[in-house]
Amino acid sequence: MRFEGQNFSELKAPTDAQIRRRVLALQSAGRHSYASLTREDGNYIQVAGGRSTCMVERFDPASGKRERAFHDKPHPFFTDGTQLVFAAGTLTLKSDEWFAADAVVEMFLCFKDARRYPMAVSWRPAPDF
Repeated sequence: MRFEGQNFSELKAPTDAQIRRRVLALQSAGRHSYASLTREDGNYIQVAGGRSTCMVERFDPASGKRERAFHDKPHPFFTDGTQLVFAAGTLTLKSDEWFAADAVVEMFLCFKDARRYPMAVSWRPAPDF
């Protein structure tokens, strides 16, 4: 397992505490605005943004499917089409694709431990860039 991020040194076998600390340190505007956790087979989960403005995607190289996380509580202020601006670029999100960092930590730990994602998290095909 490999954990990487903007301006973070790569970790080959990250602990839960290291993942938690680094994901919680992410900020949309700043030195650390994205991170990814990758398995040996190339499957990964990634986050862009930080704090209360995070977007999460996952990729399965066997199927070629890239999916974006969403939940059942659309954000009251970020309507469909609101843009997430971070160091690697700009993404247009739907109102139900915004996550807080603590929820992202849980998704990353589920991925790391090959556990089921939280019940509130669903996945849809990610839009092409």
